[in-house]
Amino acid sequence: MAEATLFRGATVYDGTGADPVRADLLVRDGRVAAIGEGARADAGEAEVVDAGGLALMPGIVDLHTHYDAQVTWDPGCSPSPALGVTTAVIGNCGFGIAPCPPALRDTMLRNLSVVEGMDLGALRTGTRWDFETFGGYLDLLRRLGPSLNVAVFAGHSAIRTAVMGEAASTRVEPTAAELAAMVAQVRDAMAAGAIGFASSFSPNHSGWGGAPMPSTIATDAELHAMLEPMREAGRGVFMSATGPRATPEYMEDVAARTGRPAFISTVLAMYSDSAPTRGLAMYDRCAEAIDRGHEVRIQASCQPLTFDFDLHTPYVWYPLPSFAPVKAAAGDPEALARIYADPSFRESFRADLRSPPSGVIFTGDWTQVAVAIASDARRDTQDRTIAALAAEAGVDPIDWLFDFGLAERLGARFAGRFFNNRDEGVAPLITHRAGVITLSDAGAHLGYLCDAGFGLHLLGHWARETGTFTLQEAVRRLTSHPADAYRIPGRGRIAPGAAADLLLFDPTTVGISRLRAAHDLPGGARRLVRDPVGVHGTWVNGTRTFDGASILGHAAGRGPGAVLDRFDA
Repeated sequence: MAEATLFRGATVYDGTGADPVRADLLVRDGRVAAIGEGARADAGEAEVVDAGGLALMPGIVDLHTHYDAQVTWDPGCSPSPALGVTTAVIGNCGFGIAPCPPALRDTMLRNLSVVEGMDLGALRTGTRWDFETFGGYLDLLRRLGPSLNVAVFAGHSAIRTAVMGEAASTRVEPTAAELAAMVAQVRDAMAAGAIGFASSFSPNHSGWGGAPMPSTIATDAELHAMLEPMREAGRGVFMSATGPRATPEYMEDVAARTGRPAFISTVLAMYSDSAPTRGLAMYDRCAEAIDRGHEVRIQASCQPLTFDFDLHTPYVWYPLPSFAPVKAAAGDPEALARIYADPSFRESFRADLRSPPSGVIFTGDWTQVAVAIASDARRDTQDRTIAALAAEAGVDPIDWLFDFGLAERLGARFAGRFFNNRDEGVAPLITHRAGVITLSDAGAHLGYLCDAGFGLHLLGHWARETGTFTLQEAVRRLTSHPADAYRIPGRGRIAPGAAADLLLFDPTTVGISRLRAAHDLPGGARRLVRDPVGVHGTWVNGTRTFDGASILGHAAGRGPGAVLDRFDA
């Protein structure tokens, strides 16, 4: 590892939104040592990176990831370093893995495998359990040495499971002793260095066997009690996923009670053809809360929400009541085939789509779902929508879908494009003052999507191609803006003395590749990934983590990322 690196002739975007400057930049001992005059003179034996014609910006700050388990077997947190990310927040939606008593480890993993679309075999094979407490988990991350700077939420579902065991997903009311223990766990996590508290009340969030994720059945009183340690500490942020409590009004009440910022992650705030004004109205209501002195913001996605899935695990339909038997039959292809062939199941599915629950991903528009991969005998169906194929066959889309799936022995894959599918609808959302651009879900839904490259998409599509942002404003939206929103000090800016978290890229080509399948999870399990386009390197605290071709490995304990445990008030 070079102690010093000189970037020669870079166009430097400092993360504040200021105009770029062409300058040399010297990094020494993990920090920016000099910019412009004097950088080259002070470089000495520094490694030289020719940055002529390239842009140099602070590394991307990703506020919404799910690397909680993956980081224990892959401290590189692939693919994020290749996609320009240098700081990641994990534990989102409350779905962490700490604290966790040994007897409940498999319960945690089984739930994660469903709610976050992770391969259970990979989770069981790869996850390291050298901890029981939240603080012990942070200590493990420090020993492993991640390639990213990592901040961790205290998670509602994780803590509820640790205290209530298997009953966490079935019993609404904890005992007084259980509630006190859960509050104590949050307090301990905040003292250990949690960035805040995360929860979910989403109807899309089911765990093993179709059971609700623990936080989704919790009462208001329980949530308010578990938020109290943040108010006491006078620091921390709250985030919640889609659901009846993830509204601007409810979150404003949380912000008022705690004095802390509240962030909403919800598909309801994305653009949808079926409700084209709904998302913008949510942003406007958050802005009104901000004007009243209560910081409520939406985690804004700048990409189409797409899912790649099959009928073995049709995650996009799991929130619908008709899919309860499908969730219960997960892992049993013969049982699934019987369900899909049953006319009464199909009619129940139709009934659900006639009156879908609020907040579900799919509401019945079959033009949004296409065949992605089929056998050779049916390859002519690929890239065609279910709506078109069913109309051509003269049958109902649901009948076509399941007849086709059964003929393919459940092996066909489908692609759904459900939200954010029109630029003209998305642009007002991602430019709104009440939004913070993030929501990659990196590390989750590995069999369905990979949105970890959201930052490169913003730089390429929304800055270069559409001109919705200037490049300097796009850089700010990915760096200092999210870091400041989450009170993460010392990240997101290029300035003398700042941590040298850097991304070097070609602004004329930067972007992301198409999805591809990789079999690189523990045990050779499959996931979907994207590759960067136009990225020449990523550095974390002065050490290169991506060289333009490969994520660079680091010996155990030698990764350059810091476990972030101190945050601004």
